[in-house]
Amino acid sequence: MWQGQNRYEETQITKGMKTGPLESGESSSDATPAKLMISVVAVLDFMLRILAAAGTLGSAMAMGTTEETVPLFPQSILLNAEYSDLPMFTFFVIANSVACAYLVLSLPLSFYHIISSAAKSSRIILVVFDTVMLALVTAGASTAAAIVYLAHKGNANANWFAICQQFNSFCERTSGSLIGSFAAAFVLILIIITSAIAISHR
Repeated sequence: MWQGQNRYEETQITKGMKTGPLESGESSSDATPAKLMISVVAVLDFMLRILAAAGTLGSAMAMGTTEETVPLFPQSILLNAEYSDLPMFTFFVIANSVACAYLVLSLPLSFYHIISSAAKSSRIILVVFDTVMLALVTAGASTAAAIVYLAHKGNANANWFAICQQFNSFCERTSGSLIGSFAAAFVLILIIITSAIAISHR
């Protein structure tokens, strides 16, 4: 009887030793897809930051170098238009410049997330600053877009006349600079989403 009990206990111990490694193996196999997902998201985050930095830099440079001088009848009178004449355009250049500088400075930390998938606190910090930069870029692009619209269409009720017939090159450059800025804002939204995905998989 004692021998039968000893055999039963040995059988239970053997089963426990066999099930232990299987359970750990299952947990490790479940963790592998999550780590792979975080690594892919980290690489995508790094690439998106480069794209957003390029968009904000291009927009700031296009708007900051916008200037046109046209002759007015009689030819001795010259009219000059540049971005600094309007505070909204100046804010646009500042907002995109600040966002570009931030995105460039965040690249080392984003690269660190590719190497270390376990980082979480730094990802949360980046999400906070990314949201602030998104608000800043969107505000700058929106205010500039309103002025560009008035430059093209004018406003008869406020006696604001459209100036794009005289300053054609000026309006084209200011309109083109908005494309890069709104594109950068969209990319920033994607960056925030990828960061949220990486944090949720931790």
